[in-house]
Amino acid sequence: MNDLIKQEHSAGVLTLTFDRLDKLNALNNAMYTQLADCLLAADEDESVGAIILTGGATCFTAGNDLADFLQHPPTHLDSPAFRLMKVVTHLQTPLIAAVCGAAIGIGTTLLLHCDQVLVSRNARLRVPFVNLGLCPEFGASLLLPRQLGHARAARLLLLGETLDGASAVAWGLANELFDDGPQCLAAAQQMAQRLLALPQGALRQTRQLLKQASMAELQATIRQENLMFIERLNTQEAQTALNALLNRSTEKNPSKGTPS
Repeated sequence: MNDLIKQEHSAGVLTLTFDRLDKLNALNNAMYTQLADCLLAADEDESVGAIILTGGATCFTAGNDLADFLQHPPTHLDSPAFRLMKVVTHLQTPLIAAVCGAAIGIGTTLLLHCDQVLVSRNARLRVPFVNLGLCPEFGASLLLPRQLGHARAARLLLLGETLDGASAVAWGLANELFDDGPQCLAAAQQMAQRLLALPQGALRQTRQLLKQASMAELQATIRQENLMFIERLNTQEAQTALNALLNRSTEKNPSKGTPS
């Protein structure tokens, strides 16, 4: 497997960086598998007190690599992307996201499960599922209305509108805004150190309490979304939209891959 998730473990903080910048950090099945494995290992490692997830100073992730996605679509609930969702929702270690540039599709829905989300001004959050003939995933149909209210969630999920970094903070999808990528990444490290300085047993139990009340509902929602997502992939409108985007992306910039 190509090593597409860079790992750096320093002073109790594990930083996981999507390392496929030439493809705008578009996620393929190998990356989903590797990220899930990294998170599982970190959760079992007592020397890891906080995890930072980032794509670097210029791009978080442009979503699924469409070529890989269409060639190897999720067909069952244990598919790599769905397995990652299960791992993230059961994670015990505090998770921080440092988001710079594009955060498309799962690049945005993943943020709903992070304890802190830091963004740069050039961040661009978008969930274009309907545009692609698909439905929400990763519990977004439950968490976005709960976090933003129905009207704002509908702007994102139904219309596929884009939020910049400042709007993401104003709407409550992110905690803090930074002028550029390096500042955002540095702040994530500082946040991780703040978490590490706290009593770790109390920190993890409190984090568990924050999440446990809605856990059963969240798991049921993710399961329903994933089953519907598999069904939607087999529809003509999804196949038409996805292949059209794949063709446009390839024609526009073949060296950058085909993110969604």
